[in-house]
Parts: sequence; C-alpha cells; structure tokens
Amino acid sequence: MRPMPAFALTFSLAAFPAVAQDARQIERMMEGRQGLMTLMAHELGKLGGMAKEEVPYDEAVAGKAAANLAALASVISPELFPQGSGAGEAEGSEALPAIWEQPDDFVTKLNGMQEAAATMQAAAGTDLAALQAAMRDVGAGCGSCHETYRQKD
Repeated sequence: MRPMPAFALTFSLAAFPAVAQDARQIERMMEGRQGLMTLMAHELGKLGGMAKEEVPYDEAVAGKAAANLAALASVISPELFPQGSGAGEAEGSEALPAIWEQPDDFVTKLNGMQEAAATMQAAAGTDLAALQAAMRDVGAGCGSCHETYRQKD
C-alpha cells in the first residue's frame, strides 16, 4: 500500500467540517419540518374535534386554529426536505425517496395542502358546516402527500 500524500490527507480532513456542517443543516431542516408538522397536528386536533362534533363548535377557537394552520402550512417548503434527510438516511425521518424522485408531484401536493389550509382559514370561523367541508379538503391534502411521501408506521 502506498502512503497517502500529505496534501490528500489535508484535503480529506479539510472536507470533514463541511460534511459535519451538512449533517447539522440536514438535522435542522428535519427539526423544522417535524416541528411544523407537530404544530399543524395540534391545530388540526382542535378543528377535527369540532368537525366530528366531539367538542362544541366555537367560532373563535376554530378561526384561530385555522389561521394558525394556514400560517404553519405556508412555511412548509421543499427546502425543508434536503437530500440526505430521508428515512434510512437520517434518524427519525419518515420522508420517502419519492420526494426527491418526483419533486414536481411533491410540490403540487404541497401546494394543494397549502391551498386547503387557506380555504380552511376562510371557512372555519363561519359555521360548523363550513368547517366540516373544509376539513375534508385539508384531510385529503395532507393524506395525498403522506400516502406517497411518508413512510408508514
């Protein structure tokens, strides 16, 4: 075996911080997207409880939860799903490779979810029937992405 030239060793050691930086960036992006999804689930819990009539409809609570949901949804973007952050690549990730294999479809589904959340924002504070109708669209928007791009438990 030939000895490694000093410049090659220096180059490989110099590249290590960049790899570590990339790993930290991926971790931050994952934490961001998972945090957003957790907050969205919290708001959807309030809206879903009302839509299913498990809790009384409250115009103010519904309106605030829907506004929060729309704001959170508007922040989710493909940048929160960097290469290397998929299931099997990054601990705790449920993102499937299809996200990077079908980026146009992923963005289309993401946009659909954001549009459904914006519609929910407009409808939720009006009455129970409007909330229920909007909830179906939000569920379909979330589900279409999760069915294709999220690892099943």
